[in-house]
Amino acid sequence: MDIKEQLKDIKTQLRLSMNGAVSQSMREKGLVYKLNFGVEIPRIKMIAEGYEKNHDLAQALWKEDIRECKIMAAMLQPVDTFYPEIADIWVESIRNIEIAELTCMNLFQHLPYAPAKSFHWMADEQEYVQTCGFLTAARLLMKKGDMTERASGELLDQALCAVHSESYHVRNAALLAIRKYMQHNEEHAFRVCRMVEGMADSTVEAEQMLYNMVKEEVENK
Repeated sequence: MDIKEQLKDIKTQLRLSMNGAVSQSMREKGLVYKLNFGVEIPRIKMIAEGYEKNHDLAQALWKEDIRECKIMAAMLQPVDTFYPEIADIWVESIRNIEIAELTCMNLFQHLPYAPAKSFHWMADEQEYVQTCGFLTAARLLMKKGDMTERASGELLDQALCAVHSESYHVRNAALLAIRKYMQHNEEHAFRVCRMVEGMADSTVEAEQMLYNMVKEEVENK
């Protein structure tokens, strides 16, 4: 089967797995897509497993303005042909938190250049580019967590700034990255505690939220 036939075959399987109730529920929660079959993630994964990883197929799937195609694209994209400039094109076209989270999980965290790219995205002003930067960093911290002194400083500076963002998703992703950074070791946790110790009585909502998250993390250790 050529790429065109594979794409047609995938869309047929997705239509046969449609779930209108799930699709409606997503719309009500603000997850808007041009086309959403409401197919659940395990089923999308099962369909994807019927195909070899293929760069051209993944790129064709990503270009489709269909929820399930975008999710599957990240599952079928080989890492070795996913160059940094393509990663930037993909991340700039992300329009909602579901695609941001799943693409970071299924693809971005596995890229050999993910650490550098995550910092590059964190510094961007676009909501979902920034969100993907912190989500990718959080995933990397969960996997290994080792960071140079300079990288630690940059991550915490960017996250502290992002906690004040007007975007709910950017704030949440930044808090998640700080949480995963703290969980890596005692030294990291201590560093964050020092960073927020003056925020206990802050009247700034974002600082109160950060302080409470750090306090909760320390108490649960």
